Amino acid sequence: MLIAVIAGCEIGFWVVLAAGLAARYPLRMRRTGAALLLCVPLVDVVLLTATVIDLRGGAAAGFRHGLAAAYIGYSVAFGHRMIRWADERFAHRFAGGPPPRGRPAHGRARTRHEWREFAKAVIATALACGILLLLIALADDPDRTRELTGWTARLGVILAIWSLWPITYTLAPAKPKKRPAQRPTGGPPPR
Repeated sequence: MLIAVIAGCEIGFWVVLAAGLAARYPLRMRRTGAALLLCVPLVDVVLLTATVIDLRGGAAAGFRHGLAAAYIGYSVAFGHRMIRWADERFAHRFAGGPPPRGRPAHGRARTRHEWREFAKAVIATALACGILLLLIALADDPDRTRELTGWTARLGVILAIWSLWPITYTLAPAKPKKRPAQRPTGGPPPR
């Protein structure tokens, strides 16, 4: 049941986000759009509530509870970026806004971008681990929550793998691609 709630929350995130942006731009209902966008974090509250109810109801902690904690942590840490990403595209498409910004392709800007994303992953991992500890405390039964302690190690492995990107871009920053030299126009080709 909890896996279905997690899937429903992911779908709900995108539905509420799309509804808020549709109200804001194509329908020109700015206040309604803003109100809907403010409801996006409620999806995480629904998932956290469902997870706590499941554990407090006597369910043994399993993969689904750890996944819910990880989903909430990453959703909180990266949710604002996802909303901004979608907002830029809607504004460009429906309100004549500037073209969406992409991530930097190379150089120091790309390295800073990768470190900022890694910092968000650290925050997401810390939030997820905090939620796991909260769930363990609420269940108050070490036998039922053993699976949740294993999730902290999984999240640590994910964070360690994620750290490879900013480290790689720091040690060997991407360079701009060289463009082929252009021939002068108007004369015969060089021999």
